[in-house]
Amino acid sequence: MKKEQMACCWSICLLYKELPCLPSTTRPWRLLERARRMTPGLNFQINYFSSSEDGDIIDCVSIYDQPAFDHPALRNHTIQLAPTYDPTIDEHSKKATAEREGKEEKNSMVVKQTWRKSGSCPEGTIPIRRIRKHVLLKAKSIERYGRKKPMFSQENAQLPITRSSHTLLTNRSKAFLLTAGNNYNAAKGDIKVCNPRVEFDDEYSTSQVALLTGPYYNFEAIESGWAVNPGVYGDRQTRLFVYWTADASEKTGCFDLTCPGFVQTSNEIALGSAIYPISTPNGLPYEIIMFLFRDFKTDNWWVQYGESINIGYWPPELFSALSHTAETVQWGGEVYSTNIGRPPHTRTAMGSGRFPDFISGTSGWVKRMRVRDNSMVLMFPGWVEHYSDEYDCYDVDFIRDYLDDPELYYGGPGKNPRCP
Repeated sequence: MKKEQMACCWSICLLYKELPCLPSTTRPWRLLERARRMTPGLNFQINYFSSSEDGDIIDCVSIYDQPAFDHPALRNHTIQLAPTYDPTIDEHSKKATAEREGKEEKNSMVVKQTWRKSGSCPEGTIPIRRIRKHVLLKAKSIERYGRKKPMFSQENAQLPITRSSHTLLTNRSKAFLLTAGNNYNAAKGDIKVCNPRVEFDDEYSTSQVALLTGPYYNFEAIESGWAVNPGVYGDRQTRLFVYWTADASEKTGCFDLTCPGFVQTSNEIALGSAIYPISTPNGLPYEIIMFLFRDFKTDNWWVQYGESINIGYWPPELFSALSHTAETVQWGGEVYSTNIGRPPHTRTAMGSGRFPDFISGTSGWVKRMRVRDNSMVLMFPGWVEHYSDEYDCYDVDFIRDYLDDPELYYGGPGKNPRCP
């Protein structure tokens, strides 16, 4: 590295202690620029910051200076501050919501974010969770920090539509309910909040609602839910996340705001921040309500949290086919590990870490699942299929008989006597 380049690197480190120096003999400026983009304090003026009791630092950054606008397709993007319509006004959805709230008001409690105990961000700013030095230093590649590993492995693989056509994606195990075949423009679900074991730092466990479209080798997807992902967040807390990709995570997409793309509008939610309380086997269940929907006037894909908070959106410029509609909706869990599909299997758990149990309700679940297609009505889909990549490691159970509203139970411990 040239003397003036090293001097610049050290100057930046002194100005912003959370950014590690990353001297490299190959493309040093590219690495430095990547680190600079991921650390809002270097690019943007911070109006306020909050130190959370869980160790997070939340920077309040001007909504117009957020990382999304570093994306080449969004350089001249005009922010949409709110959806052009209220997606919750659908009478079918309102009725289901009212009925469910009456039945479960005492059992299912509101989930909050830990950082809000220490303050909030003012209007006109968005909260951005600061990426810590030790997390970046552990990353194998700064270029791929915050991204999932590429998802396809076999030439004859395809997106799951039926059990017979599904092929295990590289180093991933999923247990989910899916619907496919229509043009979907919204998906919703109430996801039980858990804190599953994650064995190694380069593994993760997530539970989410996802919309997908496109061929297996280049599919596009958006998803949101909770994650335990030490590789991205530096610990094993349960955190709220969003994720997107336009090419099966080959070169595009990321969690939260770790790359340009997602446009945040809410000053109440910090993506990647820890959530609480967590459900326990002998305690009350806690849920997050995630709703992903397309704005018909702008084609932006919005993420709504808890029936009322619009976190932000993915602009259609990020996608090709998904810019207008999705072909598949999935609800459930995903585990990533290089020890999947072969012994010794990872001990990283899915859901609560317990196999599906409708009777006791101690496993992971998704309830009040909804889609919206061209009928423009939020409803439970007419056709669904439940599937698990590894039934002996992570199972799935779909309950629709004797229930007014079908429910999905899923999860498992990973390695166990049936899954060596």
